Amino acid sequence: MEIRKLTPDDAARYRTIRLEALRAHPEAFGSSYEEEHEYPLSFFEDRFRNGPAVTLGAFFAGELAGTVTLFPETKKKFKHRVNIVAMYVAPEYRRSGAGKKLVGSALDLAREMEGVTHVYLAVTSTNIPAKKLYESLGFVTYGVDQSALNLDGKLYSEDLMVHAL
Repeated sequence: MEIRKLTPDDAARYRTIRLEALRAHPEAFGSSYEEEHEYPLSFFEDRFRNGPAVTLGAFFAGELAGTVTLFPETKKKFKHRVNIVAMYVAPEYRRSGAGKKLVGSALDLAREMEGVTHVYLAVTSTNIPAKKLYESLGFVTYGVDQSALNLDGKLYSEDLMVHAL
């Protein structure tokens, strides 16, 4: 398995796995399939080219198996914080270590960013495997947003987690 930063050349593969994630697990993401399937490939190419977010990919024999995005805060008072978003591992690669390696690599990258002291994320409260993964890497829950997502009239809560570097 290789973990590396995605580039504009990875945009088509990323778009495919991202839409798969949004379709299969709409309760796990703030964005929706309906919104993102309209995005042209150039949207993702530009994102990987220009930042400020960094997306890492887990590759098995050249196949993109999972992704995670590290999104730094840009406001002066929040520059000590980065956020992990858009974490996903394709079903056939779960329990392979890809998720742990992706998040671990994101934490390593955060440690390299000047002034960063904390990494934040939100995870659907019912996603026990993801919560256990994050806890195994040192994240702790500091709150719960009881009505974080509204999916077709059903509310989903999210556990808010932080990792002090």
